[in-house]
Amino acid sequence: MIIAIDGPAAAGKGTLSRQIADAYGFHHLDTGLTYRATAKALLDAGLPLDDEAVAEKMAREVELAGLDRDILSSHAIGEAASKIAVMPAVRRALVEAQRAFSLREPGTVLDGRDIGTVVCPEAPVKLYVTASADVRANRRYEEILGKGQSADYAEIFADVRKRDERDMGRADSPLKPAEDAHLLDTSEMSIEAAFQAAKVIIDAALKKK
Repeated sequence: MIIAIDGPAAAGKGTLSRQIADAYGFHHLDTGLTYRATAKALLDAGLPLDDEAVAEKMAREVELAGLDRDILSSHAIGEAASKIAVMPAVRRALVEAQRAFSLREPGTVLDGRDIGTVVCPEAPVKLYVTASADVRANRRYEEILGKGQSADYAEIFADVRKRDERDMGRADSPLKPAEDAHLLDTSEMSIEAAFQAAKVIIDAALKKK
């Protein structure tokens, strides 16, 4: 069983994906972390971020088990990841690794930007989790404040919009819902409500298998 979850930044897909994986005893992969892990490896080795061949080599050496969200969520790594994520050779290498991960038993939950459209187009369950830009920016703002850090809402909102444009506008694997994806708009939905909505879809798919 493969559950593919896509959507823009801060829509809640990561939290939802982890909750689904825990509930069903499935393996979970945040595919965005695979790009961040590749970027971190390049930064740690002092290698350039604009050499596609070097970046591809690093991408093929990334170990998908045990990706540390806390370490990989730094702003510097995120900026570096956005530079290598547009490289076709890097995307091909990581998509291969993600597809291999998706075949793990008894099932997997993969979340990202192109899971239902590119990585696992045959997945029996595809969810597209979204929310309005202002709601997503506010969530990120509250999250940062909750960690005791300072934040500028206008700056975060601008960053959310910029990431949307970059993700949806790129030539290779743009962010968009798969034609057969179930849409979950979490703008006015709690994570528990989103989970219950997803559970109905997943349980129906499991009955068919």
